[in-house]
This record gives sequence, structure tokens and C-alpha cells, in this order.
Amino acid sequence: MARKSRSDRRVDLIDAARRAIIRHGTDGVGLNHVAEEAGLTSGAVLYHYPNLGELLVDAHHAGMERFYELRLKRISGMRDPAEKLVVTIRSGLPHGPDDPDVRLLNELGGAASRNRMYALLLTTLYDRQVAMYQSILETGSALGTFTLAGDSLVIARNLVALEDAYGYRITARHPVIGPEEAAELILAYARTATGNDLKTSH
Repeated sequence: MARKSRSDRRVDLIDAARRAIIRHGTDGVGLNHVAEEAGLTSGAVLYHYPNLGELLVDAHHAGMERFYELRLKRISGMRDPAEKLVVTIRSGLPHGPDDPDVRLLNELGGAASRNRMYALLLTTLYDRQVAMYQSILETGSALGTFTLAGDSLVIARNLVALEDAYGYRITARHPVIGPEEAAELILAYARTATGNDLKTSH
């Protein structure tokens, strides 16, 4: 069996740290928890990541990729702004109450008031998501696909806020709000905000 490279080991440790954070919480996770998840000794973890705080930040950052980098990649080949908007809305919600990436974000949000780096990560993600939505809205407006009911920045910020709010309801196991219901609620606002019925296949 081929020996793993140092970079591969670090990727494995990031995944292990994400699992440990979900299990023990951002404030409660320790080096021993990460080592246990990775199947390594604490010394082996420190060999690849001498600073546990750096590993935890990298773990949180990796969990965020899905909500910005991967969404951008998913819509990059689409030309229809309406399709882009629908796909972006749907891909920003949890798959279900146990969605690990969203649970990780919830942990990060809880610790952000006590950790400036975590707060910066969340702020950066929020700003990028707003910019992503704003770009779609303004492109749609320029093409005549959308007739915006207000400022594109305001609409974009509201879309991200709705994502966050309904995402939380899903992970909190609200009895009547699952991923599909949440998507339709956000799309209802988006239809009003864009003047488009957003009837695209998905």
C-alpha cells in the first residue's frame, strides 16, 4: 500500500477534526478527540499540525467550501440567471437535520462571539455568499430576466439570511420545515424580489 503524503495526512486530520467538532463542540474539542477520530496518537496529530487551533480553523474552513466555492462551481456553466438562482438557493440548505457541514457551521456560529478567527470566517463566508447572490441578481436584471423589487444588495442579504434561518430550523428538526419546504419558502421571497416565477427544472 502506498504511503500517504504529508498533504494527504493533513486532509485526513481536517476530516477527523470536523467529526470531533460535531461530536464534542467547538469549545469542547481537544487534541485527544481529534486523535481518536483519526485513529492516531496525539503526538502523530501534532507532527502534522503542531497547533491544534490552526487545525480547527482549517476544519471549519473546509466545511464552508460547500456553501461558496462548490456552489459557484455548480452554477458556473449555467447561462439562465433564473436557473442559477434556483440552484443556488436549493444548494445552500441542509440535506437534513443531521447534515454534518451545517452542524459544523452551527458550532462555529456558537463560538464566534468568543473567538475572533471564527467570527472572521463566518463574516467572510456571509460576505461571499451575499456577493454570489448579488452577481446573479444583477446579471438577471441586466438581461431582462429579473425585474428587481429593490436594491440587489438588500435582496442578496435577505436571501442569505433566509438560508441561515431556515437551515437552522431544519437542523433543529422543525416538524414541518424540511429541505424542500425551506427551499419553497425562500423561493417564494425570491419570486417576489425578482419578478420572475423561477419555474426551472431542478
